[in-house]
Amino acid sequence: MVFLQTILAFVVALGSLVIIHELGHYSVARLCGVKVLRFSVGMGKIVFSRRFGADQTEWAISILPLGGYVKMLDAREQDITGMSPADLKREFTRQSVWRRMAIVAAGPLANFILAILLFAGLYIHGIPEPTPKLRTVAEQTVAYQAGLRGGELVTAVNGQPIQIWSDLRWKLLQAALEKGSVKLDVQHPNTGPSGGNLLDTITLPLDSVRPKDLEGDFLGKLGIDLARPKAVLGRVMPDGPAMKAGLRDGDLITDVNGVAISDGLALVEKVRASPDKKLTIAGVRNGQKFQLDVTPERQEVKGETFGLIKVEVPLAPEMIVASSSPVAALVKGTQKTWDSSVLTLKMLGKMLVGQVSWKNITGPITIADYAGQTARVGAISYLSFIAFISISLGVMNLLPIPVLDGGLLLYYSVEVLTGRPVPQRFGEIAQRAGIGILLTLMAVAMFNDIVRLIF
Repeated sequence: MVFLQTILAFVVALGSLVIIHELGHYSVARLCGVKVLRFSVGMGKIVFSRRFGADQTEWAISILPLGGYVKMLDAREQDITGMSPADLKREFTRQSVWRRMAIVAAGPLANFILAILLFAGLYIHGIPEPTPKLRTVAEQTVAYQAGLRGGELVTAVNGQPIQIWSDLRWKLLQAALEKGSVKLDVQHPNTGPSGGNLLDTITLPLDSVRPKDLEGDFLGKLGIDLARPKAVLGRVMPDGPAMKAGLRDGDLITDVNGVAISDGLALVEKVRASPDKKLTIAGVRNGQKFQLDVTPERQEVKGETFGLIKVEVPLAPEMIVASSSPVAALVKGTQKTWDSSVLTLKMLGKMLVGQVSWKNITGPITIADYAGQTARVGAISYLSFIAFISISLGVMNLLPIPVLDGGLLLYYSVEVLTGRPVPQRFGEIAQRAGIGILLTLMAVAMFNDIVRLIF
């Protein structure tokens, strides 16, 4: 069932993005007066088709589900001998260079517009996410040295307001690529007699973050993590080590072996790391302090050994539903799409110079896996995933590689500058080179997918 759901989520995501991309080409081609012969979802042999409209455009589904294309009346591909003057006027190569550029650019542009609209819709609806509140910061970390201690609520990054945890991570990721520093506006409780909250600005240096750190938990390397609830026990399982030791529902755990426990996650980590080891636990129950000993049971799952005391510990962070007005949502969606596009290009650049691993290139297997995972989480996660993939598709198609839209735009840009088209012979050679580059990238992506699947 999970496999079928993953395949369905992948087909819906990729199919919709291909259709949107090709509709961009198709719509602008029609606006420019170019005759469209075929609109195909998929590549290779056609398995189903129907003709519609005054031009009898063939709408087709092809056997290979990856990609699609719009076939226009083009003298380079069809014999136009004996064709009527009206049809010749609608042939692609007879259009002005600006019209040809508009038709080619319309595909990636459609992907960017889709991403903007998806993000805007999500912002209008409201996105339930953790608040950007920080967990206790470990000493000897960059965050601690900058002055963060934990419990702070980050309200802005470099003067730009944020509401949710993913915004904090996103802006720090962008700043880390520049290897500079960021200013965090934070709000933390006032421990003085007057109470309330204090406002502060913390300068967090990011020059210690290496490009390869961005591939993993770079926030953890800085000492930044999401705040978790205090270590208040939920349901204590019958006949487990916790109940036998005397722990009860609602107990607040404050110390383990004399070391303060900052939150529920710290308690879980300590217990898991202590199979068959006696732990002295101190806490508070009904306003009264207590202390007792508990020995976690040893558990082994898939070769991993860990301790277990059979008690539920709530770990859900503080959540907020961040929503915006339609106009603000559209602005935020546009900004998000732009920032994502720039970040993708920067990461590609760092791959080319060897600063970021080529292991980050993913293929259809990984994309299908993520599609299934996000679909199972919910509509918001799935639509966000589609928006990011749409951005990636738009950016990749704009790369100046022959056979891609970006390669054609490069040809037409040369034509604008020189006043004459790129020589056909040069175009043919570049086309072969472009196919070679694409096949190499596909091979790397498939290899990475297989490695992830196996290991």
